Amino acid sequence: MSEQLPSGGVELTPEEIEALPARWSSCWTPNEVAQRLAGISTPWCVAAGWALDLFQGTRTRAHGDIEIAVPAASLPEVRRRFPDYVFDAVGSGRIWEDATPEVLAAVHQTWLRDPANGNYMLDVFREPHDGDTWICRRDERVRLPYIDIVHHTQDGIPYLVPELVLLFKAQHPRRKDQQDFEATVPHMTSTQRETLAGLLARVHPGHPWIVGL
Repeated sequence: MSEQLPSGGVELTPEEIEALPARWSSCWTPNEVAQRLAGISTPWCVAAGWALDLFQGTRTRAHGDIEIAVPAASLPEVRRRFPDYVFDAVGSGRIWEDATPEVLAAVHQTWLRDPANGNYMLDVFREPHDGDTWICRRDERVRLPYIDIVHHTQDGIPYLVPELVLLFKAQHPRRKDQQDFEATVPHMTSTQRETLAGLLARVHPGHPWIVGL
């Protein structure tokens, strides 16, 4: 995806940013998302904080929204599952409502909006890929088959493996990211910890989390 933001869009005001948690307060749960995407052919998975909870098998903290990751080229297939909703593109503090293909090609986040009330239900990350191979948007040298990075709960909900979730949280870790790291690492296998350490050394050399692994 391009790093050059397209023209247009609306910059969120401080008041609008402050109001976002309320607009996300009725977002779906992972189970609800899985039900809506049941039978879809493209690989997808729950990402970010919810993915770590699915990995651990318990809810460890409150979540202000829900994110899923899909191959960028598969957005039309995902979009057809939500005919009553609108896809807004988001990037650098701006929103492009009912985004055009030009905008979608330039940013990776897409917020699914209920036009009836303006609330957001789902955040869709459109990921770089080469066919069935996922490409890390932080470092294109990191390429992994989707079959290796998507695991499933006992109920069949797909989630991104913790080593990749934590890799993305590592760039600018907030308090909740540090908490997620500390809560998740004890549940990871030695292989997963080694993989995360290697990814951090490549993408974020010298990161303090490496010592904790």
